[in-house]
Amino acid sequence: MTQVAKTPTLLGGFFLVLRRDLRVALRRRSDTFAALIFFVMVVSLFPLGVGPEAQLLRTMAPGVLWVAAMLASMLSLARLFADDYTDGTLEQMLLSTHPLGMLVLGKTLAHWVGSGLPLVLLSPLLALQFDLAASSIGVLVASLLLGTPVLSLVGSIGAALTVGLRGSSVLLSLLVLPLAIPVLIFGAGAVEAHVAGLGVSGHFSLLGALLLVSLVAAPWVAAAALRISME
Repeated sequence: MTQVAKTPTLLGGFFLVLRRDLRVALRRRSDTFAALIFFVMVVSLFPLGVGPEAQLLRTMAPGVLWVAAMLASMLSLARLFADDYTDGTLEQMLLSTHPLGMLVLGKTLAHWVGSGLPLVLLSPLLALQFDLAASSIGVLVASLLLGTPVLSLVGSIGAALTVGLRGSSVLLSLLVLPLAIPVLIFGAGAVEAHVAGLGVSGHFSLLGALLLVSLVAAPWVAAAALRISME
């Protein structure tokens, strides 16, 4: 009976924060639209700038799409904990009986659903501008599905370290971008390898490993960073 009672306590906070942040994201649809518009504008400018050379577009497509997705997903990272810090909710989270790491995981998942997932769903349409084949677009979507959650998880650490600081957006970018480079390399590399006729299993394995490590470690590191920032 004791173990049965503990399970809802462990996951209850996670689902509670997840539902709350998703409702907040629905009320603030402008943040999602801003990220999508940024993603569309950055990706669409490259074909206009370099011309209609199909081979060149196919070569640059993986890097362009992945860089644009990475930058777009970071637009709302600064607000991951900032609003809760302002209205006092963050202090209540620190005092809660629920594990803080699970609460952070719930907020991070809500951030990915509101910012990363729409980018993944929009990417096949934008990839058509670069004359990518259907199979290459499938690899692109799969790499983004594996990689964008890592960006949100790693970004949660930077957001926790900079919460309450002036100029937190700039500092957050300086902290997160170097950590996101491996995701960018393996994500874009998977598409490039497929276009070149090479195997992509190695890239997907590395992306999966990064996702697993981030999923296990990042929420608890971010929780520790929040406690330090609030002291």
